[in-house]
Amino acid sequence: MAVITLETVIIAPRERVFDLARSIDAHQDTAAATGERAVAGVTTGLLGPDEEVTWRAEHFGFVQRLSVKMSRFDRPAHFRDVMSKDAFHSMQHDHSFEEKDEMTVMINRFEFVVPLGVLGRIAE
Repeated sequence: MAVITLETVIIAPRERVFDLARSIDAHQDTAAATGERAVAGVTTGLLGPDEEVTWRAEHFGFVQRLSVKMSRFDRPAHFRDVMSKDAFHSMQHDHSFEEKDEMTVMINRFEFVVPLGVLGRIAE
């Protein structure tokens, strides 16, 4: 299993940052380089509790599809999306939001296991 954790300080209210982090449209705008776009499920607006989106993108020359479902939702403090099918053996992505001195600290924790056994572990 691999884990990537990223903390970002944003000068904006926690509620706004929370909503932007679950915005399908904002995600597509920021992922334009990989051509990532929502192709099934919720394809525009805000992803909400128990809703699912399927993303299509090109990474490392391969077209990939990844379906995720929002499994936890505690606005504006935390949400989790988990892989429901495709790309990884397993994946969960926690998004946490903390207020600090009129700013928001967004903490992303991305935990995943890639398929293909030993080759997958090397890729991780």
